[in-house]
Amino acid sequence: MTLPLVVGVDGSAPSLLALDWAVDEAVRHDLPLTLVHASLWERYEGALPSAGGERPSGQVPAEHIVALAADRAERRESEVKVTTDIVPEDAATALVRAGEQAFALVTGSRGRGRLKGLLLGSVGLAVAARAHCPVVVVRGDRAGLAGTHGRILLGLGDTGTGSEALRFAFREAVARGCTLDVVRAWRRPAHDARGNPVRAGEPADAAACALLDASLGAAAAGYPRVRTHRSVLEGPASKVLVDRSAAADLVIVGARRRTGHFGLQLGRVAHTLLHHSACPVAVVPQRS
Repeated sequence: MTLPLVVGVDGSAPSLLALDWAVDEAVRHDLPLTLVHASLWERYEGALPSAGGERPSGQVPAEHIVALAADRAERRESEVKVTTDIVPEDAATALVRAGEQAFALVTGSRGRGRLKGLLLGSVGLAVAARAHCPVVVVRGDRAGLAGTHGRILLGLGDTGTGSEALRFAFREAVARGCTLDVVRAWRRPAHDARGNPVRAGEPADAAACALLDASLGAAAAGYPRVRTHRSVLEGPASKVLVDRSAAADLVIVGARRRTGHFGLQLGRVAHTLLHHSACPVAVVPQRS
């Protein structure tokens, strides 16, 4: 069974950008596309038609939004199989539920809310922090959205968050035929093991280099045609990855999902990228 790529649609401009990105991604991976629109019209106006037989007023806009989105997807790529779903739930809950049977979830950076100044909407943040499948939040500058850099950026985290993200990154690089840029950030300590001050310009942290080599070794062997570029860079991981996202088509990070824990499960690095990255961001969950 081929799992679909699921994209949330609400008619907003960021939602349309996410839809376009999702169509292109579906083509790259030869996936069907499911458009999900979450609407709470049933809760506020009742599930039954009025006495005159008319549908609740909220249902018409929902169907209109989905129909326009499906038409836009077909015009962008007619070969992609598109299905639609209107769900009587809040958007975050509906998308997280849809992600239980999805290749990945795709959302825009903001929705139709009134707080236009927010860098990231509450739906995108909640979905990225709760879903158990990869979540792509489509944001960034024109070059990043268009995918013209020919480079995927992977921020390699600790072993507890990295293996699923690594596999996802290699699959993306294969589908796009592009370079995979793998970065491990590290922080220079003030003193070495003997208590001596550490001077700037000394070699990169050996542990960071070892983790990078060990993580990439087995994975890279399974994808011999993927060109990889490895970097161990000093500095906060969030700043390092935001800076390098300006030359990437997609930045990928892992996020630990702890069984039995509720609420948002999203690390500081992923949170920062979702607000400031210059290209789309993929958050790939790692089951504990």
